[in-house]
Amino acid sequence: MTTAQSAPVGASRRFSWLILLSGLIGLAASAQLTLDKIRLIENPAYQPNCNINPIISCGSVMRTAQAEVFGFPNPVIGLAAFGALAAIGAGLLAGASYRRWFWLSLQGGALAGLGFVAWLIHEALYEIGALCPYCMVVWAVVITLFWSTTVHNIRTGVLPAPPALRRLVALRHQWLVPLAVYLAIALMILTRFWYYWSTLI
Repeated sequence: MTTAQSAPVGASRRFSWLILLSGLIGLAASAQLTLDKIRLIENPAYQPNCNINPIISCGSVMRTAQAEVFGFPNPVIGLAAFGALAAIGAGLLAGASYRRWFWLSLQGGALAGLGFVAWLIHEALYEIGALCPYCMVVWAVVITLFWSTTVHNIRTGVLPAPPALRRLVALRHQWLVPLAVYLAIALMILTRFWYYWSTLI
């Protein structure tokens, strides 16, 4: 490892703001889901305000085993992870720099989050058959965070990459990649629940 590679690495203000806002948005969504889960435990007849129709229904999702993968409500993970993420973003905005191991840890966490979100998307669409708006906010945050962190780490040399990939992440409009993923998920939702959407036309 070269000296340059082992030196602390900072972040652009744009990326720092993205991490901070991602953390705050994810934290807010996780907090709301946690509160709704507590109310549901206290009163099984409780109807969360995001129960909009048979498909858009937080309550239906919260009552499933997938909502407590590790034996406790999934949003508790979000409270810890997104809270830490917001703190990291605030530190970067204040001028903090971190060593390579830290950025690799953030990359690993973002990758683990992406894998968990991908599984939750599959379960929501094809096993549970219902969608939670706050959960979808978390999906969007994690997808954006993973891609932006990957771009940052390749651009700064934290992640080794071939020249072709380095040229790719050097291009402007990197937001088009997560946007394409959002559109793909929207198409999956449209086709999966077309039997219901078609009745609204």
